[in-house]
Amino acid sequence: MSEVELLLLDQTENCTVYTIQFLSDDLNEFEKFVARFQADGELNKDFRIIAKFIDQILDFGALERYFRPEGKMKDAVVALPTLRSRLRLYGLRLSDRILILGNGGQKKTRTYDEDDTLSGYVLTLQRFEELLKEGVADGSVIITESEIETDKTFDI
Repeated sequence: MSEVELLLLDQTENCTVYTIQFLSDDLNEFEKFVARFQADGELNKDFRIIAKFIDQILDFGALERYFRPEGKMKDAVVALPTLRSRLRLYGLRLSDRILILGNGGQKKTRTYDEDDTLSGYVLTLQRFEELLKEGVADGSVIITESEIETDKTFDI
């Protein structure tokens, strides 16, 4: 089991973007994704497409059209981008105004669950969403229209 915390990445009038960080790691999940692909000559174009989508999300909100639904029917897991790309960045779209970015990687298989690494990122987000719901139920997490308020760490 590992402890994670929710971190604010950026907030605009239209969207609040979070990520999660394992307390045992130096980088949060989104920073790990950026560190791996921002300077990758072969995948930089795909990375820039995702970065552009994130800018649009901050400007206009986490609108459904920006995402590809990825998880199971009962969860909020989504992927960027919706168009053809060799990279996938996974997140939790809780509403038009709240997005939690996770990690991602190069898409080499038809579906994320055929790739152990990508599947692991999705499973982490699915588990984190369950923990958020439990936190809302017990009062340790408050989700407003545009923010998630909590000071707890979560055991994943």
